[in-house]
Amino acid sequence: MAEALLHQQRTRRPQPPRPPVRPGTLLGGLLRTARPRQWIKNVLVVAAPAAAGRLFAPHTPARLALVFVLFTACSAAVYLVNDARDAEADRAHPTKRHRPVAAGQVPAPVAYAVGGALAVLAPLAAARLTTPAVAALLAAYLVMQLAYCLSLKHVLVLDLVVVTTGFLMRATAGGLALGIPLSRWFLITTGFGALFMVAAKRYSEAVQMAGRPGATRALLTEYTTGYLRFVWQLAAGVAVLGYCLWALEEGGVAHTSLLPWRQLSVVAFVLAVLRYAVFADRGAAGEPEEVVLGDRALALIALAWLAMYGLAVADW
Repeated sequence: MAEALLHQQRTRRPQPPRPPVRPGTLLGGLLRTARPRQWIKNVLVVAAPAAAGRLFAPHTPARLALVFVLFTACSAAVYLVNDARDAEADRAHPTKRHRPVAAGQVPAPVAYAVGGALAVLAPLAAARLTTPAVAALLAAYLVMQLAYCLSLKHVLVLDLVVVTTGFLMRATAGGLALGIPLSRWFLITTGFGALFMVAAKRYSEAVQMAGRPGATRALLTEYTTGYLRFVWQLAAGVAVLGYCLWALEEGGVAHTSLLPWRQLSVVAFVLAVLRYAVFADRGAAGEPEEVVLGDRALALIALAWLAMYGLAVADW
């Protein structure tokens, strides 16, 4: 019996140590689990109204602010459920082990309960306060993202499609809230631009975590860096092509504008893609907002593009 117990102890798989619980309140842990730094992605709800020149129309800012809050609630629900489900795996990760649920600051049942409540209340509030199209979009976003948490994040290619579609849904939500028709060039450029950044992030993760078992998501071991490079290069090319077709859609002739801002904005757009590709090629393209805000040259190019794009939409 003693020999059997000794053999069982030797062969038992060691469990990763639980990280010490960070001091803080339960509410603070829930807030950190909701990823406030990721909320900047929801600013994409202004994309369609801005492209249509309706950003400062009466009642538009208030409606867009409401859609932003509802999308933030939905994304927070997904993060809470995801972290509760992945708590055990996160404890074996060098950085994710400090997430509130994995560290024990937020009990998993509480994360599930709060996430589930947000997932139910956000679409109901959208149905009451906005349009049925926005409510349906939020419901579809939740179903897709929860399916991603449960299984789709382990399926090759589909994981890229789901994350990209999440960005595209954010960009179209503002248009649906205001009843703005969505241009085909807007959808193409936004969709493939999002795929470019998503694939670049995956490529960077694969490069940085190569040879470090347990430090990255398992799916990255099934992708090759060559494939991910191909995806972000292809997506960048299609996004640039779609934007150029938008800029030249009316023959490149300015109307009442002082300068042909539509055509000139192509230069800034291409420069921004090329600059972002520098970080992607180095394997340093992590979170898109960190890349843009962390590089002064890219931030200046983005501001120049925003200025020219705004002038083109306003026809100044």
